[in-house]
Amino acid sequence: QVRLVESGGGLVQPGGSLRLACTASGMTGDWFAMSWYRQAPGKERELLVSSTRNKQNYADSAKGRFTFSVDNAKNTWYLQMTDLKSDDTGVYLCAVFDFSGTHEGQGTQVTVAS
Repeated sequence: QVRLVESGGGLVQPGGSLRLACTASGMTGDWFAMSWYRQAPGKERELLVSSTRNKQNYADSAKGRFTFSVDNAKNTWYLQMTDLKSDDTGVYLCAVFDFSGTHEGQGTQVTVAS
């Protein structure tokens, strides 16, 4: 059974940076697609970046500030976030699609405040 665990969240000041990680266990094959989402208080879940193994698509809110990367040897995906703003506050979740279906983590909290 595939399990995803997000990490790297925390409290950061406006303008600061964080690197989130999403680590999978139980995967027995390649991944096909991966996405990072943000669930902000009182708002709908927002797709920040979606990636296949070759290409990423970023939401406008993430372009230029967020960068996706992956370490396939570690089954870990990353979201490097820079120039964070108060609007970036929320729970960040990852989802991975492989041959067994779509899997989602529980999320990690990011709070941007001075």
